[in-house]
Amino acid sequence: MSLFSWLRPASPVLPDELRQRLAQLPAIGELSECSLREQRWVVLDLETTGLNLNKDRVLSIGAVVIEDGAIDFGQQFERTLQCRELKLGPSVLIHGLGPNAIAAGSEPAEALVDLLEFMGNSPVLAFHAPFDQHMLGRAMKEHLGHKLQQVFLDVADIAPLVCPQAHIREAGLDEWINWFRLDVFERHNASADALATAELALILFSRARQQQIHSPLNLQHRVNQWKRRQQTHSF
Repeated sequence: MSLFSWLRPASPVLPDELRQRLAQLPAIGELSECSLREQRWVVLDLETTGLNLNKDRVLSIGAVVIEDGAIDFGQQFERTLQCRELKLGPSVLIHGLGPNAIAAGSEPAEALVDLLEFMGNSPVLAFHAPFDQHMLGRAMKEHLGHKLQQVFLDVADIAPLVCPQAHIREAGLDEWINWFRLDVFERHNASADALATAELALILFSRARQQQIHSPLNLQHRVNQWKRRQQTHSF
């Protein structure tokens, strides 16, 4: 036994059924060179207890699929996670998830395996994706002992890349919704925000194709180049 093994949290003990389902998940590869339209995308949003990357927790998950160039309303995912010893902060005023809704939620390990099966090996889109990726990765590690491997792309980076004329690089989701004049009737719950992000992503994919960005892999490369230029110009 390692001298420092006691410092590492113990891996969760999972029922055989969940372990079998984890073992059957598809392998996650690199982004494809297929067309943006041909790619199946999972658009994800989380509601959390707050914005602290190390202490706050995932409360709910909403996701929708873009496939064949359109939102597939037959492929939607929504779960509220049970969260023991929860201390609700000011965020409850935004997402509206109170103690009763959380107590009636899904057992986290079961819900997270459901999500992994829903995502499959598809790349994930989210607005401010690094936050969602980090928080979801922590939850996967805590409840499943599983490393999140899906490729995430940030819609908050794609938008100013393909629409520089908007001059709203640091904008939030609401600002982009308003700039494109999208009709969004509900906000600030995970499912509604995932749907709004998916609607925005479809517009951005159309703009990307006009700029000769035709594949998920090409889109990732262009986003990375754009981010490096932004970092260089900030110094």
